[in-house]
Amino acid sequence: MGRAYQNRKESMAKTADAKTKIYSKYAREIYVSAKSGGVDPNGNLSLRGLIERAKKDQVPGHVIDKAIDKAKGGGGEDFAVARYEGFGPGNCIVIVDCLTDNPNRTIADVRHCFTKTKCKMGTPGSVSHMFDHCAILAFRGDDEEAVLEALMMADVDVTDIENENGIITVFTPNTEYAKARQALTDTLGEIEFEVDEIQFLPQTSTPISEEDMPMFERFIDMLNDVEDVQNIYHNAEV
Repeated sequence: MGRAYQNRKESMAKTADAKTKIYSKYAREIYVSAKSGGVDPNGNLSLRGLIERAKKDQVPGHVIDKAIDKAKGGGGEDFAVARYEGFGPGNCIVIVDCLTDNPNRTIADVRHCFTKTKCKMGTPGSVSHMFDHCAILAFRGDDEEAVLEALMMADVDVTDIENENGIITVFTPNTEYAKARQALTDTLGEIEFEVDEIQFLPQTSTPISEEDMPMFERFIDMLNDVEDVQNIYHNAEV
């Protein structure tokens, strides 16, 4: 990719008012991951990464445990992934990832955010081709050559690897996430990942003017207030 890692994912500020919503988002994602891939984090690397990320974001242990216990029961809500694309303020491009048990409600709520901020929802694929769907694994280290060799020995398709300020960042296609994470832990032992996520990274950026900034902030805030919205990806330079 030839660039330092930049997180273009929007999340709510960790304020007291937002914590409950953050806990709910993590609980839903952990539940879905555990239900689909198994409740054992050692055998479900996606779940393991989620749990570690939740703990870093100070999600209480009982919230995590409850979500996993719920998945063990086999019942509960039947959440599905819903992804919406479009054009935000200042003509930036946007992907909105949701987990929903009512797609009709979710698309109506997301569309409301677009229309109320004079933005336009697109059709599936209208902007996603302008993003790279990547697994991103970042950790402290200084020997990117050894890391690259370990990944190649494990037959991982590495898109890019960077070393900046003592942080090694590995980019792979999203489908290589589990294999890449396993290869790194097999080679380096237990790793405290600075970043352990699958994200959409924009291939280009769109500067947001001072005039468009209030509407952009309103747009993001409205989306974050939608219960089913998990992540918002954009290419806005703010």
